[in-house]
Amino acid sequence: MNKWGCLWFLLIALVFAVLGTLLGCFYAVYQTEQVIITQFGKPVGEPIEEPGLHFKLPIIQDVNRIDKRFLEWDGSPVAIPTRDKTYIHVDTFARWRISDPKTFFVRLHDVRSAQSRLEDILGSETRNAVAKHDLIEIVRTDKERKPLRDENLKNVPIGLGTIGVLPPIQYGRVKIEEEIKTKGAKKLAEFGIDLLDVRLKRVNYNPDVLGRIYQRMISERRQIAQRFRSEGEGEAARIAGQKERDLNEIQSTAYRQVQQIRGEPTPKQPRFTRKLTPRTRTRPTSTISLRAWRPIARC
Repeated sequence: MNKWGCLWFLLIALVFAVLGTLLGCFYAVYQTEQVIITQFGKPVGEPIEEPGLHFKLPIIQDVNRIDKRFLEWDGSPVAIPTRDKTYIHVDTFARWRISDPKTFFVRLHDVRSAQSRLEDILGSETRNAVAKHDLIEIVRTDKERKPLRDENLKNVPIGLGTIGVLPPIQYGRVKIEEEIKTKGAKKLAEFGIDLLDVRLKRVNYNPDVLGRIYQRMISERRQIAQRFRSEGEGEAARIAGQKERDLNEIQSTAYRQVQQIRGEPTPKQPRFTRKLTPRTRTRPTSTISLRAWRPIARC
């Protein structure tokens, strides 16, 4: 390579180096993110949240992008015992956002570490909240909720077992979720995280608990079936009694009509007979008088 070739090579390399340096001095911030500038690994200045083109020192300063949208956390189902010693599998999810990017970057650095921290804090608060309440408090949404009853069961007496009756509660699942959110938000604020919402996505019963629940459902259905059978037996008895009364009435009417057709008095038309005075029977004193009486009797 001659002298001029080396000069052209150096010139081109210098141009690319200048262009790279100039490009490294500028960076863009989008609407869905915020930027932390670090110099040798340490944050410099305040977080940049305004979208647009910004300037930084090349080579020695780096751009760290942090999402400022609402983020989700989906916890894994865990088995938790309630206060009444009933094991359930609780699946929880939450919504959160980064409220203090500088603190978040220093304490957690990235979203993956934040998800792990959320798992520890919200999982612990969920276990504590569930362990302090009975199962009915976790299942029921609101203490003002009223049960939906089948149209066929609207006339069922309230005292008939526990059909259509909800046990009274003090808190409900909504209050328990608020309790988890309040306690979890205080701990997550130290990491620059704003906890927006916490919900119990699903509550599954343990297989041992499912057996008891199915038995209770079967018992309630049997109570309803027994009530229907009792009503059916009572209706059947009423119909049978009405049938006997109608049959007796028809028979008595038919009997009176037959008696009227035959000309015989009915039980309601008594026979009027002459009252005879009692007399003593005497034997005839002679054969002549007896013979004389017989023709008269034959006539």
